[in-house]
Amino acid sequence: MAKLNINGRVHEVDVPQETPLLWTLRDLLGFTGTKFGCGMALCGACTVHVDGQPTRSCVTPISALEGKAIHTIESMDDDIVGKVLQTTWTQWGVAQCGYCQGGQIMSATALLKTNPRPDDEAIRTAMSGNICRCGTYTRIHAAIKAAAQVLDGAQA
Repeated sequence: MAKLNINGRVHEVDVPQETPLLWTLRDLLGFTGTKFGCGMALCGACTVHVDGQPTRSCVTPISALEGKAIHTIESMDDDIVGKVLQTTWTQWGVAQCGYCQGGQIMSATALLKTNPRPDDEAIRTAMSGNICRCGTYTRIHAAIKAAAQVLDGAQA
């Protein structure tokens, strides 16, 4: 039995300790915003935050997560950075199929929390592990820059 702190709430799960977080989130707990993409931590669709760090849930076993704070895309409505990013994502028309967007937003949120004024290279570097099969990279980049400006103005 493992106790996982997900989106500010403790969940007890009875699964083998090597079970990837992704399947625990989706199949056991119903957090379906986190998507399966490749199963090898290459595409970023499964990105969540573990203690604030973007983490690929498809390869992270639950045994590594007890006592850590896990946040999924479902919690971004309650996160100022995540909420602003969701707004700029819509304003810039980022999503096409939408499949990768949860992971994209999670990576972008982690970036803006550690670097509130990222330059173009910082954005490219932070987002390089997230694949968008629809190819909306230019709009993703613009939405992150717009969110940074909004958040910078809110702090002034």
